[in-house]
Amino acid sequence: MDLILPLKRKWFEQIKAGIKPFEFRLNNEYWQKRLIGKAYDKVIFTLGYPKRDDSERRIVKPWAGYEMQTVISEEWDNEPKDCFAIRIT
Repeated sequence: MDLILPLKRKWFEQIKAGIKPFEFRLNNEYWQKRLIGKAYDKVIFTLGYPKRDDSERRIVKPWAGYEMQTVISEEWDNEPKDCFAIRIT
């Protein structure tokens, strides 16, 4: 089973360049159901929602799990948020 995570260009390019160690998802019911107690084969990071055969807009990494972190981000109005920090290997 694969975990597919659509991203904005900024975050996609950082993962592609190898400078982003985690991808964050808010700790809410939606992500709890998808992450807690789950093991995936791989994580597929996509630039938006590309066609399945568009390899330029996909980055495939092995699943390395996640950890919980509190994150302050401009994406969330610089307010601290509890997040799933999905490891990027």
